[in-house]
Amino acid sequence: MKTKIVSFIAILAMSFAVTAQRDLNKQPKPGPAPKIKLGKPEKFKLSNGLQVIMVENHKLPRAAATLSIDNKPVFEGDKAGLSSVMGGLLGNGTSNISKDAFNEQVDYLGANVSFFSSGAFASSLKRYFPEVLGLMADGVKNAVFTKEEFDKEIERTLESLKNNEKNVKAIAGRVEDNLTYGKKHPFGEFTTPESIKNISLVDVQNNYATYYRPNNAYLVIVGDINPKETKKLVKKLFGDWKKGTIPSYTMPKPENPTTTEINFIDMPNAVQSEVAVVNNIDLTLGDKDYYAALLANNILGGGGTARLFMNLREDKGYTYGSYSRVNQSRHAGKFKASASVRNAVTDSSMVEILKEINKIRYQKVSEEELKNSKAEYVGNFVMDVQKPRTVANFALNIARYNLPDDFYEKYLENINAVTLDDVQNAAIKYFKGDKARVFITGKGIDVLKNLEKTSDYKIKYFDKNGNPTTKPKMSLPIPAGVTAATVVDGYFKAIGGKDKVDAVKTVMITSEAKIPGAPAPISITTKLASPNKSSFVVSMMGNTLQKSVFDGTKGYEEAQGQKKETAGKDLEEAKNKTAPFADTAYKKGKLDRIEPIDGKNAYVIKYNNTEIFYDVDSGLKVKTVETVKGPQGEVKQPTSFSDYKEVNGIKFPHKTIRKAGPGNITLNVKEIKINEGVSDADFQ
Repeated sequence: MKTKIVSFIAILAMSFAVTAQRDLNKQPKPGPAPKIKLGKPEKFKLSNGLQVIMVENHKLPRAAATLSIDNKPVFEGDKAGLSSVMGGLLGNGTSNISKDAFNEQVDYLGANVSFFSSGAFASSLKRYFPEVLGLMADGVKNAVFTKEEFDKEIERTLESLKNNEKNVKAIAGRVEDNLTYGKKHPFGEFTTPESIKNISLVDVQNNYATYYRPNNAYLVIVGDINPKETKKLVKKLFGDWKKGTIPSYTMPKPENPTTTEINFIDMPNAVQSEVAVVNNIDLTLGDKDYYAALLANNILGGGGTARLFMNLREDKGYTYGSYSRVNQSRHAGKFKASASVRNAVTDSSMVEILKEINKIRYQKVSEEELKNSKAEYVGNFVMDVQKPRTVANFALNIARYNLPDDFYEKYLENINAVTLDDVQNAAIKYFKGDKARVFITGKGIDVLKNLEKTSDYKIKYFDKNGNPTTKPKMSLPIPAGVTAATVVDGYFKAIGGKDKVDAVKTVMITSEAKIPGAPAPISITTKLASPNKSSFVVSMMGNTLQKSVFDGTKGYEEAQGQKKETAGKDLEEAKNKTAPFADTAYKKGKLDRIEPIDGKNAYVIKYNNTEIFYDVDSGLKVKTVETVKGPQGEVKQPTSFSDYKEVNGIKFPHKTIRKAGPGNITLNVKEIKINEGVSDADFQ
């Protein structure tokens, strides 16, 4: 049984007026790069080592403070996640004020105060800022960690980790970092349930006492302030914050492979593949070729007009977007070019990404590309530099990276000085197309066959924790005598028995789903009747948004006042269904394979454009995957079923999760009625 959900997309049209006197056929000549004069922030340092940066701006009667603790990343080993847990516990009261009283005071002042493992943030109206900064200082200096809050934070963290175990993007990201930086590197380790369970309250208290110190920290204050008065306030609030000895740590140096390789992570629940080409780089803000690297990356994959996007999306239609980025770092930089692509074009996408990387390395970009990229950087820089927060961040970077005082005043000059040769040299140096790791996280059974045919690179297999493993099984043998019909019969037996199923003449299901950004949940009322009648009504706050009806021979869909009769292929598909139980029709399908899914094996029946998955052990239907044609080609739309509960002796799934664009929609059943609540009028 299925419900239909229609997404409504509003399209906003924009019109542009051009004066009659302008010659539209003549491209205007670019002017010289604007001269940038940055406001000078005021800086001072407390005796405990805290460095303070202040930027006045009186446009709005507001002020904000950001504390940045600039410690070097530390490897946490079997207690990975310790600093994150510590950061999550900050702000739960202090030795001077309880958690509830602290939060009530912040709310009363209309302020925002937050804490994290590497600092804190506070903002408010000007008149309340001294008090709000005091609350922030108290939370920074006098944090308390109770057993009750510690247990809650551990529970929340474990639940988050559990939810991410089937998140393809999350798994792809953690294995990518694990292999790129190494298992013993702070950037390569990741939090696991085991490491979280190893953490004690004493560990958290010691982490705070050791690393949350002022002698390696910066306090940036921006807004409608009086620097002289603010300086006195900061000294009063933060002057007694005790400095400490921060342990030294030598970070291991990540290494690139000697030749390009494919690192494959099998995710049986993946409906698309995450493809990334990654290599380590040594690039730090202020390096001589820093500007050339920025421009090279911008041309390759910096946005919607860059080469990767134009190739993989606009030309090939493989993805909604493909991008690259260069991450400079004082500790360990990284280059990455990536895309989320359809399973069927995983191998082709990898080939095209590598082709674009090698092209920019071995062929100079055009004068036009370089000119446009420079213009983009100049425009963005000029807009950003108007913000007082930008001036403060520039001052913070100059301090953290030990840059010349005029670094940002000469920024545009250095951007405009980059040549075509500089861009190519930077691409050769930082985009290691010949010594890269190609990460592919996806459904092995769907993508490996073509990947093995297309690629000459060695394929290495890894599990979800970055450990080497073997090639995933492409399928399991189907036992003798098992067919699509016997699998469906097993399903009917599992939900209550064929006799009870045959006794069902009508079903009414009321479900509810929360849509991000919607003012209220949507309600879906599904009515099904024998022989093969169906009605789906989607509503919100009592208003019908969409309706779909089929009476066994004809039907229609109605949305936003527009009614469309069911015809052609849609009509034939509707006639082939077997409401109230769609599974009856699946007996005519083909039992294609047995496939591992979420750690269990499932029979997979192919029926028209849909694959239906039935758990081998329980017999219950756990998933369907429908292939539909979209703007970018064929797209797989998965639906998972769980939380089976009995209604009048028959088990129905009470939780359904459907893929909807980049996210999911979860339908929760509120009520099911059998052989009541449905009439012929519902199908008219």
